[in-house]
Amino acid sequence: MYISYHPIYNHPVPDNHRFPMQKYALLPQQLLHEGIAEPADFRTPSKVSLETLCLAHTPDYVHKFVHLQLSHKEALPIGFVQNQQLVDRELTLVQGTIEAALWALRTAEVGFNIAGGTHHAFSDRGEGFCMLNDQAVAAAYLLAHTAVRKVLIIDLDVHQGNGTAEIFRHDPRVFTFSMHAEGNYPFVKEQSDRDIALPTGTTDAAYLSILTSVLPEIITAHQPDFVFYQSGVDVLSSDKLGKLSLSVQGCADRDRFVFNLCRQYHLPVQCSMGGGYSPQLSAILRAHTNTFMMSQ
Repeated sequence: MYISYHPIYNHPVPDNHRFPMQKYALLPQQLLHEGIAEPADFRTPSKVSLETLCLAHTPDYVHKFVHLQLSHKEALPIGFVQNQQLVDRELTLVQGTIEAALWALRTAEVGFNIAGGTHHAFSDRGEGFCMLNDQAVAAAYLLAHTAVRKVLIIDLDVHQGNGTAEIFRHDPRVFTFSMHAEGNYPFVKEQSDRDIALPTGTTDAAYLSILTSVLPEIITAHQPDFVFYQSGVDVLSSDKLGKLSLSVQGCADRDRFVFNLCRQYHLPVQCSMGGGYSPQLSAILRAHTNTFMMSQ
């Protein structure tokens, strides 16, 4: 197993108590405790180059972000206070997803990033706790530097992957699939290649019925060489920022289906954790831990 992790992921967020940063420190411990991962599975990423960031983001936005030059109006939708440690965290996080993707490509297995899934970052701006779009940058990197010619991004976070949809709006090499809560943030949606907006309160059976029907069709039609999976656990009924009603078991069944389907089609996968905002940290950890477990 390959798990990208750096202590900088644990960076606390001033003035924002809704974002559970503790999960980034505790999840590696939980994976080790349950025997799902071994110490050697954890790899420490470096920082992504600015040139690589510009494969998915505009040079102007990259420059302003890394030099702490975002205006108050530009920084406000992100929800985090600008500082150098946050910039360093994001540069490391994005490189972690790239390195996990390259490992997955070499081994035809799943490469994980403990963090990531920052799908609300657009080409020219950030919002919704997302500053740099890790999977979009990594997808663009694979297309530019490897033999990968077609990418599928499976986004099963409770919120639509609006930034990812915008970045690849005109790129036929990348198919963006987002299955999310209809009546939730972002309230103005972008258009993915395939969007499925679910009614508030959707439970396990309905959710899994739709996913198991649609995803094989997408893979067959697009025929990707590589899959990025955003496995947000804010689909849980306990989540304070989600409006779906999946159980912990239903969330695990979702992950198992995605990994098994990709394995069936011999597709390498990079998986980023995405959102999770249940009041009890134990519920978040259990659901994220299950994601790793379901890949085996």
